Amino acid sequence: MALLFFPRSLSIACASKFTACRRRNRCSCSLSAQAPMTTTTGRRSGSSAILWFKQDLRVDDHPGLVQASKYPSLVPLYVFDRRILSCYSNEMLELVLFALEDLRKSLKDQGSNLMIRFGNAENVVRDLVQEVKATHIYTEEEVEYHLHKIMALVQETLLRLPLLEKNPKMMLWQTPFYDIKNLKDLPESYVDFKKLQLPITSPLLPPTLPGATMELEWGSLPTLDELKQFMNENPLKLKESLTLIKGMSIETVLQKKLSKLRETNISNLNFKQSQRNRVDKSVFVTQNKNVVGGGTNSILNALAAYLRYLEGTARDDWQQVHEKLRDAESRDGASFFTLFGPAICLGIISRRRVHYEAIKYEKERNAGFLSPFGYSATTVTAAADAVCSMEWYWLMALKGQISDEGTYPIRIWRWNGYLIQYTVVGNEGPAVLLVHGFGAFLEHYRDNIHGISKGGNRVWAITILGFGKSEKPNVIYTELLWAELLRDFIIEVVGEPVHLVGNSIGGYFASIVACFWPALVKSVVLINSAGDVIPGYGYLQFSKERKTSVVARLGAQLLLLFLRLNIRTIMKDYYPTKTERADDWLINKMLRASFDPGVLVVLESIFSLNLSLPINYLLEGFKEKALIIQGMKDPISDSKSKVSMLKEHCSGVAIRKLDAGHCPHDEKPEDVNPIICQWVVAAESKILAGSIS
Repeated sequence: MALLFFPRSLSIACASKFTACRRRNRCSCSLSAQAPMTTTTGRRSGSSAILWFKQDLRVDDHPGLVQASKYPSLVPLYVFDRRILSCYSNEMLELVLFALEDLRKSLKDQGSNLMIRFGNAENVVRDLVQEVKATHIYTEEEVEYHLHKIMALVQETLLRLPLLEKNPKMMLWQTPFYDIKNLKDLPESYVDFKKLQLPITSPLLPPTLPGATMELEWGSLPTLDELKQFMNENPLKLKESLTLIKGMSIETVLQKKLSKLRETNISNLNFKQSQRNRVDKSVFVTQNKNVVGGGTNSILNALAAYLRYLEGTARDDWQQVHEKLRDAESRDGASFFTLFGPAICLGIISRRRVHYEAIKYEKERNAGFLSPFGYSATTVTAAADAVCSMEWYWLMALKGQISDEGTYPIRIWRWNGYLIQYTVVGNEGPAVLLVHGFGAFLEHYRDNIHGISKGGNRVWAITILGFGKSEKPNVIYTELLWAELLRDFIIEVVGEPVHLVGNSIGGYFASIVACFWPALVKSVVLINSAGDVIPGYGYLQFSKERKTSVVARLGAQLLLLFLRLNIRTIMKDYYPTKTERADDWLINKMLRASFDPGVLVVLESIFSLNLSLPINYLLEGFKEKALIIQGMKDPISDSKSKVSMLKEHCSGVAIRKLDAGHCPHDEKPEDVNPIICQWVVAAESKILAGSIS
C-alpha cells in the first residue's frame, strides 16, 4: 500500500502551459529518483523547499508536508491571492483565518513557522524562491480550473528566473484515498470501480519538521476586516451590481416578486432561523455559526460529537453539534456535508481522516467488526458515504484533466463545495450558455457547441449539479437550487450577461434565471421547455419547503430501474425523425451516470419539483427577448396546444416550430444552430440600438 502517491514530478522547463505539462509528465516514478540525495538523518542534503498551502490547511495527514520535511530547510507558505479568495464567501474567509491561525501554531510547535504573504502567487513564490534558494516547491494537486491557471502562471514565472543553475521543480502531491496505481485505469462506471475493491489507505501522522533556521520576515495574519478590505481593493472584483445579485437568495427574490401579486407585506413572511447560543469551546467559530470551523483538532472534536449523536452527551460543545445536526438534517445524512463540507473543502481535515475516524468508531461500537450489511449508526453512514462519494467525483475530475478524450476541454468549477463540469469554446463574440435537460449533461450539446461558436459566439455548456460527471451530493434538489447554480455560474465563470439556452427542464431553470435576475440574461431560448402556460394568473402559490418521503424514495428506485431497462427505447421515442441520433454513445453516457453515487437522491426530486410558476409569468419581462424552439413531435407534451397557448399568452415571444422530438438541438443540430446564431445576432443588434438611442 502506497503511503504517498506522486503522479509526477513537474519540471518547470518541461512546458510553458500547465495543462500540457500535466499530460506529458504524468508518471509513477519515485520522487527520490529525481530529488536530492538524503543524508543518514533522512534529510535531503544541500537544498531547501517551499511548501505552498492552498486548500490543504493542516499538518495532519499531509503527504506533501511529509516529503517536504526531509529537506534541511523548509519554508511553509500561504499566499492571500485575491484570485483564489474571490471564490470564497465571507464565512469561508473567516474559516480560512481560523484555520491559518491553528496551522501556524501547529508549525511553531515543531520549531517551524508559516509565512504569510499578500499578492499574486506567481510573484510571491518567485521572490521567495530567490530569497531562500529553493530547489523544490511542493503544492497540492488541484482540479478547479481557476487554480490550474494560477499554478500555470507560477510555473511560467519560475521558468523566467535569471541566474539559476537549474529551474526549481514543482512537486504536485495528493492524499491517496484509494491505492490507485494509475489514474488512467480508473473505470468509467462507479459499479466497475467498486468491483476493484481497492483498499482505503491510512492517514499519515504529522512529520518532524526542520527548524526555521533562516532569518525571514514571516508576516502577520490579517483580521477579518483587514482581509475584507484587501479583497475590496481587488481590481478584478465583480461589478457591484453582480455582487449584489449573488448575495441575495432566490427565496428572497421570489417572495418579493410574489408579494407584489398578492399585495402583502414581505415582512410577514416567516423565515426560520435557529437560535444561537453562546457555548464555551464551540466548534462553530464563524459569525453565522452555521458550519464547523477552527483547526484540525477542532474539526476532529466536532466529528467525534457528530458520530456519537445517538449516545447523547453532557458536554455543551457536543450538545451544540447535535442541535446543529438536527437543524441541518433536511434529509437522511444531509447534515454531514452541511456542517463539515467547508472544512473538508479547505483541507482543514482530509477526506481520508474523516473516513478513518468514522470506521474506527464503527469498530468500537461492534467489538472490532464491520458488518457486511452496513453501518450501525446513521452518522457513520453519512460521514463515510459523503467522503467516498466526494473522492469518486474528485478522481473523475482529476482523470478528466489528464485525459485527451472528448471533443471539448473539460473544466471544473467548485460551487458551494461541489465539483461542476463545464466547457467553453470560442474566443470572441457574445456569450451563450447552454443548459441541458433532466438526465443529460453538457455533451448533449455535442453538435451545437462548435456550431454556435462558429457563428461568432463564445459558448459555455455546463453539466449542472446532480447530472453527468458533476457531483451528486446528498441534498434536496429543487428548481430554485439549480437556478441559483446557473446564476452563480454566469457571475463567477462567464462574468457577463449571456444569451441563455435551455432544453426541457433546463429551459425552465433558464426562465427562472431570466425572471429573477434579468440583468444576467440578454435573451432566452427555450427548446421544448418544461413548464405550463396559465392564462390570467393573478395569485401564485409557491412553497420553498420540500420534504423527502418513503414514497419518493421507493418511486426513485423503481424509476431508476425502469430507466436503465428502457433507456434505449425512451431515447428513440425522443428522436422520432432521426432515431439514429439516439446512438450508443448517448445511451452509454446516460447509463454510466445512472450508477454514480447519489443518483437516487437526484431522482427523488422528480416527485417534489415545483413547476407552478407559469412560463408566461417567468417570461413577462422578456418581450422581444425570448425565442421558443419547439419540436412538434415531442412524445411527452402536446406541442400544438403548447405553441397555441404560448402565442396567445406570451406576447412578444418568437416561436420556431421544427419537425423533431423532445431534443431538437441534438436531433437536428443543422437546423437549430443557425436559428440560435441568427437569434443572437438580432438580439445583439437590438441591444446595441437601444444603447445608442
